[in-house]
Amino acid sequence: MSSRSQSIADTLTRAIIEHRLVPGCKLGERELSEIFEVSRIVVRQALIRLADDGLAQIERNRGAFVAKPSIQEAIEIYDALTLVEQGVAAQLCDRLGPAGWAELRQHVERQRQAYASGNHALADVLGQEFHTIFLRLSRNRVMQEIHAQLVRRTNLLRSLITADFDYCNLLDDHSRLVDLLEKGRLRQAMDLIDSHHRAVVRGYIMDRQVFPELTPAEALAPYLGKEGAGPPPAPRSPAQPAKTAKKASGNSKAHDHPHPHDHE
Repeated sequence: MSSRSQSIADTLTRAIIEHRLVPGCKLGERELSEIFEVSRIVVRQALIRLADDGLAQIERNRGAFVAKPSIQEAIEIYDALTLVEQGVAAQLCDRLGPAGWAELRQHVERQRQAYASGNHALADVLGQEFHTIFLRLSRNRVMQEIHAQLVRRTNLLRSLITADFDYCNLLDDHSRLVDLLEKGRLRQAMDLIDSHHRAVVRGYIMDRQVFPELTPAEALAPYLGKEGAGPPPAPRSPAQPAKTAKKASGNSKAHDHPHPHDHE
């Protein structure tokens, strides 16, 4: 992949994660080549990269579209995250020293302070960062790359309506995970990772779009320095109120959707 194709892929990824390019949006090669002022071949390479990351779908004779995840795909993404993080947990349980445990605890405390102050947006960001730090401490670059790719796909899920997560319980999961691993209670830590990710999946309500659809030119303008682009759009209220979902809890029963296992 050329550096220009990589740059375009990065820009499209950001636009998808920031909800400017919504699930199902057409990513036409000709239109994108005009927007980025490059050849269609360069754009095609970028779209292939997005497809490899699970952020786009390329359909024969129809072209490329922003991926539109199903609940089953969400389950599979978080299953994969569970397996990766359980593997890392097994490594950290035996190898991590005092400095590593202290870093994780300090991060959990920052998340707790953000939540206590009512800054749930920051608490959410810090909650996601906890998992990134967790992977980084493994010092396994391959596992970190796999995890980062899965996280990009969870960011796509965030362009769909989500229920109000029980941040308190999810935060407690992070704290309990560090306690269990530091004490060498690996089996319980692995079960907690699984139930944590299941709780997150239960927070998603699929197939109800909440961000206004923009044309690719409108969506990408802020990243290309176009004047009058304005900030990312605010979510619109759905036509029908969403049903209240159960709050996420690490101690809740498994979600009602089919799942290949019995026990994030």
